[in-house]
Amino acid sequence: MIVGAGIAGLATALRLARDGWQPIVVERAPVRRSGGYLVNLLGGGYDAVERLGLLPALAERALGPFTTVLVRSDGRPKLTVPSVVAEAALGPRTLTVFRGDLEDVLYEAVRGRVDLRFGTTVDSVEQVADRAVVRLSDGTTEEADLLVGADGVHSATRTTLFGDGHRVDLPYVVAAFPLIRPPEAVPASSATTFIGPGRTAAIVNLGPRRSSAFFTYRCPDPGRELQRGPVPALRAAFGDVAGGVPEALRDLEADPVNAYFDRVSQVDLPQWSVGRTVLLGDAAWCVSLFAGHGAALALAGADQLGTALGRHGDGVRSALTEWETGLRAEVVKRQALARRGMYQYAPPSRLHVWLNEVTIRAVTLPGIRGLVRRGIERQNR
Repeated sequence: MIVGAGIAGLATALRLARDGWQPIVVERAPVRRSGGYLVNLLGGGYDAVERLGLLPALAERALGPFTTVLVRSDGRPKLTVPSVVAEAALGPRTLTVFRGDLEDVLYEAVRGRVDLRFGTTVDSVEQVADRAVVRLSDGTTEEADLLVGADGVHSATRTTLFGDGHRVDLPYVVAAFPLIRPPEAVPASSATTFIGPGRTAAIVNLGPRRSSAFFTYRCPDPGRELQRGPVPALRAAFGDVAGGVPEALRDLEADPVNAYFDRVSQVDLPQWSVGRTVLLGDAAWCVSLFAGHGAALALAGADQLGTALGRHGDGVRSALTEWETGLRAEVVKRQALARRGMYQYAPPSRLHVWLNEVTIRAVTLPGIRGLVRRGIERQNR
């Protein structure tokens, strides 16, 4: 049984179904959700989609290279980062897709192969020697050889297993949402990015149904921002910024339901499994948007879990121990990178903004690109 029908849950369901398991996926939401921003699938994430047979479908939805223009608050350009810079840094084994498209491809791959139950939650879990007895909100009870909590950073499964206190909330909020129409203020096949003290706004124009917006900012009370809602909160934080931001906020006002709007958090757990129950993805190790790689880690985690279970046969607990040992070092590294990433997405001062721009200017130089690419390749090994 898998709790959560996001990237982590669907990828786990696909891998285990291919290995002969009979997954049941339960999802709190009554229907599938969409939206989200860009995700880069590289390293273990790219390897996972390749092994899961998802590359052809994802390649059709790949966004391809695009130019990024850093702008001032009034929309005037500061500097341009050609698409070739990102291509050189990320390397050939990389796919950039919208999060919603990745979930669509995963859903189509598992539909008809697994038991998907929307609008359903877990009421209780009882662990016995060789199974987990799971009582569901629809009144049914299932006995599972393995229960996988893939229900995200706010995981109820994690709370049931380990209690509260393992989510580390950072003083930032984030919003991401698709745009109804390509923003006229942003040139086609490009993105404009405004980075100021404590905040970032990025607007991507890749054509109809391929454009989106991303915002993050530092604030003393993220909970209060969430209570305000995405429209008033983002208007207050970015109302003075041009470069496609006003168009994005108008789109948001017309359709706030499909926006992702949440606090920025990490999850810090000393272990990811208990008995026949395991956490996977953001539920276990959320690295936060400041690190990136969240989708790639979820895919890699699902794929590697299947490998470990296949290697250990009926020894589920041994498989879970091996799986966690092999993955934890990468998670710890990404969480550390996230703490440094705060200075890029929400630099604390104008000096930090300027230093970031100096770095960006440097990586656009031909001689530096190779060094950047090799450094990123080492990080992804």
